[in-house]
Order: sequence, then C-alpha cells, then structure tokens
Amino acid sequence: MTKNFLHMKRFLIFFILALTLSLASSSWGEEKEEGSGGQMMDAETQAMMEKFAQYATPGENHKILDILVGRWDHVVKWWMTADSPPEKSTGTTETKWIMGGRYLQALVSGTSMGQPFEGMAITAYDNALGKYQLIWIDNMGTGMMIGEATYDAKKEIMMERGHFSDPLTGQVSYRGETKFTDDDHYTYEMFRTGQDGKEYRMLEISYTRIK
Repeated sequence: MTKNFLHMKRFLIFFILALTLSLASSSWGEEKEEGSGGQMMDAETQAMMEKFAQYATPGENHKILDILVGRWDHVVKWWMTADSPPEKSTGTTETKWIMGGRYLQALVSGTSMGQPFEGMAITAYDNALGKYQLIWIDNMGTGMMIGEATYDAKKEIMMERGHFSDPLTGQVSYRGETKFTDDDHYTYEMFRTGQDGKEYRMLEISYTRIK
C-alpha cells in the first residue's frame, strides 16, 4: 500500500505542477517577450501535458477487458487446505466500466458458508507501468487483496500475482489465472502455498453470462 500511496502522491504532485505551468504559460503569453527561453518553457509544458494525457487515456489493453462487462451467474468452489473437500456456493456478478472507461468494477452478491456474501473488484490497466492492477474487497474480512497481472493474448489467459491477509498466518502471496473460454464463459482460479510448502488450488469460480 505504501508503494501505491507514494505513486499516487507523486502523480498528483506532477499533475498539479503541469497544470500550474500550463496556466502560468498562458497568462504570461501576452506579456513575455519572444525568445528561446519562452518557447522552451512552452515546449516542455506541452510535452508534460501530452504525457499526462496519454497516461489518462484508455487504450487497447483496456478493451481486452470488455469481454467481462455484463451480468454473470457464478459457481464458487474453495478449499481450506489441499486435501479438504471444497465448499460450494453460487451468486451473481455485475461488471461495468466506471470513470470514463478507465476502471472495471465488478459487484458480487451471493452466499458463502450459508451467509450472505458481497464483494467488489476493481481492475485497471496502468498505462505507465504497462500492467493490470487488481483490488478485491468483501464482507468476509477487513483487508484488501491486491495484485498485478499480465495478459497472454495467444492463450487468452490473464495471469496475476498478489497478496492478501490471512488472520491465521498473516500476509499470504497468491497467484491467479483468468481463462476466457468464449464470450459467455470464463473461469478464475487462485493458488496459494500450503504449510507444507507446496502450492495448491484454493479457489475456482466458473462464470456464465446471463442472457
């Protein structure tokens, strides 16, 4: 979280600086004398603003996520340990673009262990880092699952790695795979390392689009 916070803080500082320079250069335009110094400032300001515009503009990597938009039925299986029987539950997921197509929001409702369940996922593609970023929160805890992902276009698989809090063992690293079967079906699997040091599948979700 500290790294993300510092990244956001640095972005805001640069954005405010760029905006200030842009406004200042406009107000000085009528008074300043023509010369290389003034032209250099204008060029630098323009280049800076263009960088910010590129950073803030959704692109082809965002369009890849369009397949997730819509309403879905889902079936969940999850395992407490590698050799335990899976718990099963069902629910619905509604996914849409927010903030001008910059972030994908998924709202989840259903049941888990016989209790009402609700969750929310935010997925982004950071144009500066060249990576997908993911945040998950739900009513079964008080922390956030945070991950980064890349997309393999040939295999049509999104591969992510991240971490979440486990009240029994502390912070846990995980890896996840989203596999796109077709426009109306996809699956998500999550893997973690058990106490024996071996990786096991802890979660599987199968999605079917609601017509």
